[in-house]
Amino acid sequence: MTLPDSQRAAKAVEAVWRIESARVIAGLARMVHDIGLAEELAQDALVAALEEWPRDGVPDNPGAWLMLTAKHRAIDQFRRRDVYERKLQQVGRDMELRQESAGAELDDALDDHIGDDLLRLIFTACHPVLPAEGRLALTLRLLGGLTTEEIARAFLVPEPTVSQRILRAKRTLADKKVPIELPPPAELPARLASILEVIYLIFNEGYAATAGGDWIRPSLCEEALRLGRILAGLMPAEPEVHGLVALMEIQASRIPARTAPDGAPILLLDQDRSRWDRLLVRRGLEALGRAEALGTLGPYGLQAAIAACHARALTPEATDWGRMAALYRLLAHIAPSPIVELNRAVAVGMADGPARGLEIADALLDERALHGYALLPAVRGDLLAKLGRADEAAAEFERAAGLTRNARERGLFLDRAAALLRRERDPAAPDPAGSSS
Repeated sequence: MTLPDSQRAAKAVEAVWRIESARVIAGLARMVHDIGLAEELAQDALVAALEEWPRDGVPDNPGAWLMLTAKHRAIDQFRRRDVYERKLQQVGRDMELRQESAGAELDDALDDHIGDDLLRLIFTACHPVLPAEGRLALTLRLLGGLTTEEIARAFLVPEPTVSQRILRAKRTLADKKVPIELPPPAELPARLASILEVIYLIFNEGYAATAGGDWIRPSLCEEALRLGRILAGLMPAEPEVHGLVALMEIQASRIPARTAPDGAPILLLDQDRSRWDRLLVRRGLEALGRAEALGTLGPYGLQAAIAACHARALTPEATDWGRMAALYRLLAHIAPSPIVELNRAVAVGMADGPARGLEIADALLDERALHGYALLPAVRGDLLAKLGRADEAAAEFERAAGLTRNARERGLFLDRAAALLRRERDPAAPDPAGSSS
């Protein structure tokens, strides 16, 4: 059934907002020097788009339209606050430009290597005046375009907790009058770890969406990669920056092979590796080489080295699972976390057999941080299936399906459970494959 014009326009507004909101907010924040106000102005522009685009059609440069509309709202607010003359010079000097000119201005600002609005906003949102969890939540909200629900899933914390973190972070930045600018060079390293974590969380939300009907959201991966590359240009002597870029490049190389034509997920060992983007693989391996040349690999560099084990293997059988398990042991030593241990269980299961991997996964059952985390029962289900314990494995995949909020992932888990039960009834049925994605 063909959608009415109004519904098509509304969907177009939603799609544009998902892509452009971070750029609009970042550009506004630079001009109005207030993150909360910038977000309000951007939301006002979104409301205007929802009203006008269904009637007038989607403009040729929707991002520039949103920015120009938000600027007009800003000028109106400043006029009402009796500071019109001062703010008009700052914000409104391009008020009379046509939308094409505004679009060119916006593109120029986004392409500015040092003065990139998005990167400037990341450094501001990751200011030391904020607690770590506030930095991460605020940056993901403003620059990743993620909902509070999606951020909560990424952090494995309740959604109201994330909402409060974002609200407190905005208030703190406003109360402390934190400038929206790149910090002096001497302060850059102190903020680096938080910024790297934020960028990688944005990438991960694109690579494996926590909710919705899409398995992947490539635009988020592209945004994270862009930010990572800019950061590598700003801090070329930092090995962990290159390590993160390497990790994202290599993982992004698999995106063309991760979904079937109908959007269904394809797991790693089932992917057609000829569809992997070899340019991204090469770029990732080069970035990993730069990280290694600069010193000892940190957590991101080690994860990139793990991803490189897959990238260098032309077939699943050629994967060096022993090296991968050893790298995970090292990663667990320098950056211990339940997620790392769960990934180590997968690698050990491939290198030393599923029984050994299951021992590691079972030891995580009491980890509070993994309660409600769908991949724990999914990994256990895969290992149980390899051990021939089909009923138990099917139950684990059904449990995983009940925990995920991503429709594609839920379908994948339910399909695996059904295939295992069919095989239990009919041993001649195909053995369902499984691996990480």
